Amino acid sequence: MKPFASLVAAFVIALAPALVLAQDAIREVRVQFPRGASSTTLKGTIQGQEIIDYKLGARAGQRMTVTLTTDNAGNYFNLLAPGETDVAFFVGSTEGNRFEGNLAKSGEQTIRVYLVRSAARRNETARYRLKVAIAGTAHDKSDSANAGDAIVPGTHFHATGQIPCAQAVGQPMGSCRFGVRREGGGSGSITVFWPDGGNRVIFFSKGAPSRYDESQADGSAKMTVHREADLFRVRIGDQRFEIPEAIISGG
Repeated sequence: MKPFASLVAAFVIALAPALVLAQDAIREVRVQFPRGASSTTLKGTIQGQEIIDYKLGARAGQRMTVTLTTDNAGNYFNLLAPGETDVAFFVGSTEGNRFEGNLAKSGEQTIRVYLVRSAARRNETARYRLKVAIAGTAHDKSDSANAGDAIVPGTHFHATGQIPCAQAVGQPMGSCRFGVRREGGGSGSITVFWPDGGNRVIFFSKGAPSRYDESQADGSAKMTVHREADLFRVRIGDQRFEIPEAIISGG
């Protein structure tokens, strides 16, 4: 290898850990309003280079208010429009720790909480409260019983995530993607997506699993439900699921 090429390769190798650390420093948190509310207050702590991105879905024209109260003068937040990862339309370090205005673009809004460079280099800590409000919280017309529970952008679900699951007898528990539709009063449905394709829908009534999307292929498979504290262990034939109560309650 030529000397110059060797030098470049060594530089890239040395730089790689720093790039990984920079990416890992950003932690994402999904913002969910309490049922029937259009605002929420979040408590948090950051230290040094840590950055927290609070994510929430909203529509163009809605009025958003964000207020940050903190014990560190170097603690601020920026606002990033849907699709943006770096360019902010509101910069707290120059505009202050309160924003109120109409949103220009529909989709997933980002509230980025951070420490300014000087405070981050000193590895300072900030303890803060972040109040977020959306005037006329976005929700489907069919969600009147569940007002304030925003739809995840690009889906028809109120929340998405991963739950433990297994599709076949003897198979160890893995992880499946899910989406939940809440109808209020503990009713709704959870759609579980199998990693290799297909899905299973489990319906809830009064806060507990009540039935599933039975088809001819299921051969009248029996559904059993065991509750352990705030966790439902659901079995449908050979299929197994572990569903936290908070998924359907929105807690």
